[in-house]
Amino acid sequence: MRIDVDNLSFGYDYRTVLKNVSFSIESGDFLVIVGQNGSGKSTLVKCLLGINKVPDSKIFLNGIEINDFSNWIQIGYVPQKFDDFNYEFPITVNEILNVTKLTKADEDEKLEIMDNLGILTLQNENINTLSGGQMQRVFIARALMNHPTLLILDEPTVGVDQDNTDRFYRVVNDLNDQGVTIMLISHDLNSSKANFSHAMWLDNGEATLKNISEVALGGEE
Repeated sequence: MRIDVDNLSFGYDYRTVLKNVSFSIESGDFLVIVGQNGSGKSTLVKCLLGINKVPDSKIFLNGIEINDFSNWIQIGYVPQKFDDFNYEFPITVNEILNVTKLTKADEDEKLEIMDNLGILTLQNENINTLSGGQMQRVFIARALMNHPTLLILDEPTVGVDQDNTDRFYRVVNDLNDQGVTIMLISHDLNSSKANFSHAMWLDNGEATLKNISEVALGGEE
């Protein structure tokens, strides 16, 4: 999925969070967004997901003005926190993947996704018994079940051990190789094993986009 953002500003009440943000990424790119807390990363994501209402002609998804865009199934989103999920509800990992599936992904595909993310042995576990890292991988699997052409990940390896972090990056790198556009929010660009094509820094609501070949890892944050 191609994304075009043109001179986007957005704020809450009297506070401006995003200031004249403009950037474009092509279908199949892998963008990492870096910035301190409060820099506007989550606000930008909510604008791209249509959660935050933006003026016309500021965001285009595959050339379609976002306020006219309707095929949201093409976008997979994994938040850092799952505040809207009811942890009191007794449901297994397998059940949550089945009830949230919107495409015709078959059982073999589901099992392959779970295996790739290291959660195959958890399929019959109650969701309430999982660690934070395990929960994160379940919701990543849920997003992948719908065959997204754009996958947005907010700090996806928080609370995940190193082995499963490495496994996660192998999965998203493979997805990107298959043509899925990836947008990943991170605080730790240097230690990541993702095959980023572009990096964007958000600082006080202002954006700077660079090709990853222009970035000196280990030096610039």
